[in-house]
Amino acid sequence: MSADAVPAVPAVPPVAAPGGVVDYLCNAFFPDRQALWHEAIAATGINVRVRQGEDEAFCDGDTMVARMDALGVRTVLVPTGDLSAHAAIDPRDYDHYAMRWDEFDALAQRHPGRFGALYVVDPTRGMAGVADARARIARDHSVVGLYLHTHSWDRRFDHADYYPWYALCADLDVPVAMQAGTSGGLMASECGHPIGIDRPALYFPGVRFVLSHTGWPWVDEAVALAMKFPNVYLGTGAYPPRHWHASVHQFLAGPGRRKVLFGTNFPTVGHAKALDQIAGLDLRADTRERLLLGTALEVFGRLEKWA
Repeated sequence: MSADAVPAVPAVPPVAAPGGVVDYLCNAFFPDRQALWHEAIAATGINVRVRQGEDEAFCDGDTMVARMDALGVRTVLVPTGDLSAHAAIDPRDYDHYAMRWDEFDALAQRHPGRFGALYVVDPTRGMAGVADARARIARDHSVVGLYLHTHSWDRRFDHADYYPWYALCADLDVPVAMQAGTSGGLMASECGHPIGIDRPALYFPGVRFVLSHTGWPWVDEAVALAMKFPNVYLGTGAYPPRHWHASVHQFLAGPGRRKVLFGTNFPTVGHAKALDQIAGLDLRADTRERLLLGTALEVFGRLEKWA
């Protein structure tokens, strides 16, 4: 996209929090990833719509930032990894859908403070992977946490292979977000049971865990854990607000008003659509601000240093 091009963007919605909106989970949005999503959906037969409208399709960084500006979105967090770390990988594995480090570095340099990276966890790399994550997080403040694509590894959240990664989060005071619930593709889902975070949350009380994708279909289980533990949060990525389970709405309007984070999991949900639907929810202004911004700033503490 040329510097003079003006992308089509929606009008600024009244829902945006005064300090902006944080999307805690957005997959790599560059145009070359669109074909991967179409291929994966065709191969598995899953009922997921890839964003294709003019104001929500895959795009370059400049176009995404223009959309963010129009919608009042302050920062988008993107799972980021490196294919070169793997000797062999299935073309449908999550690593292909994540942003690459060279892509993220260029994006963050061009648009300071608008994008944060979530280091993609690979438990098969053992302590070498943990050491690489430690070094990258220590030298780059735009890496604000970890992301675990649970079903890629078929390991429960309390599997021993994850404990060194959780210990890293405790050492560096960064959170970890993970897909909880069923897999969207043809992968085992039992590993995504939210109850798996019960023991890690006890063992690592200082680590902030975000159960993403609302934990569906085990939403009540995810809500119960977010209610039980001060350090467990519920992430709404992948589900448009109008499709949130009733338990999510009840939790958000009541005891969970400080425990729920807004996310899109783009391309499964577009920013304009999600924010428009949130505007239609019967939420108190302070609850809406916590959902869109305040809780994310608490969970992803490094974002505050960008203010």
